[in-house]
Amino acid sequence: MAVVVMKFGGTSVANVERIKNVARHVKREVDAGNQVAAVVSAMTGVTNQLVSWVRETSVLHDAREYDAVVASGEMVTAGLLAIALQSLGIQARSWQGWQIPVITDKSHGSARITGIDGEPLRQRLAAGEVAVVTGFQGIEPENNRLATLGRGGSDTSAVALAIALKADICDIYTDVDGVYTTDPRVVPKARRLPKVSYEEMLEMASLGSKVLQTRSVELAMVHRMRTRVLSSFVAPDAMPAVGGSNSWEDIGTIVCDEDEIVEQQVVSGIAYAKDEAKVTILKVADKPGIAARIFGPLAEANVNVDMIVQNLSADGRHTDMTFTVQASELPRTLEVLKGTKADIGYFDVKSSADVVKVSVIGVGMRSHAGVAAMMFKALADKGINILAITTSEIKISVLIDAVYAELAVRTLHTLYGLDKD
Repeated sequence: MAVVVMKFGGTSVANVERIKNVARHVKREVDAGNQVAAVVSAMTGVTNQLVSWVRETSVLHDAREYDAVVASGEMVTAGLLAIALQSLGIQARSWQGWQIPVITDKSHGSARITGIDGEPLRQRLAAGEVAVVTGFQGIEPENNRLATLGRGGSDTSAVALAIALKADICDIYTDVDGVYTTDPRVVPKARRLPKVSYEEMLEMASLGSKVLQTRSVELAMVHRMRTRVLSSFVAPDAMPAVGGSNSWEDIGTIVCDEDEIVEQQVVSGIAYAKDEAKVTILKVADKPGIAARIFGPLAEANVNVDMIVQNLSADGRHTDMTFTVQASELPRTLEVLKGTKADIGYFDVKSSADVVKVSVIGVGMRSHAGVAAMMFKALADKGINILAITTSEIKISVLIDAVYAELAVRTLHTLYGLDKD
């Protein structure tokens, strides 16, 4: 018997028929003797609709009331799935975040989970009941208010619940059958990865892969919670139950410790992010403290800066500073820089959202030299100019013009031997 947390995203519960299909997936695990907690998102499009109603009512709104509205989407899904399970003869009950409770901090709209007492839920699971839990939400105890976790927060809810329940695995059901070496829509030869390390998945999630939310991967890595990505659109009876046979580990992609991966490639995947914007500050004085004057106010405005490139001008007294931010944060970034122009003392600011960040990721890069040199040469051979570079121990990211995005991804995917045989 295994304890399994199963998370179902918006596309998996998009309508009543798909919710019934999800119920059959849960039934498969129950029939195998496993204890199951299911975490659900709102139906596709529901959260967007709720958010639009809030903004239509008032552009400036109370974040606590925003959470009260948008949290309702998951409540509907949880109740419907519990009813669907009951119709299959399975004992089930829906749980809202505050009932467990999932304790969060006070950052409404983007709250972080601070704790979950899993014991009451464990007792219900041991008694044979399936718990259907609303994702994306918890309760802020000081004011006794609902709090939501931000976009993709249901993934984080599921991993946190799996840790609290001491689950054997956390299964994340999506509309894809695993984590691929890159986007199959761009590279048809992309391969599904049977296993990927926490570190690699964290880089992929932060660099453009939309399969898992970044915070959920961070949580899984810290607590070493094995997490599996798989598709809810595979027929329930065509998939083996967790622990039922050795073949259950052959389905989807398991995110796990690096030590579990026997055959580790130098490069595991190519990620790309289109939601990037480049900002260049021209003719900034080249003296100590200028970087702090630029990036300090941006940090205070909660603008996340990624790549930074500094070029010394010919006169030796000025420098040009280039950095990247998320495209959605570009207007706020320019407003902050405009307000601090007198303090910084720059000549002009230029910006562009017509850029893409392409990244090469792999834990094997730690012990192999020349990965970056190969990347730069391959891009140069294709006539692709690199605007900025950033690296870590297991990734290299370059900023390029958006028009070359797909060419770069296909080129690098082939370069590192990731195409299907």
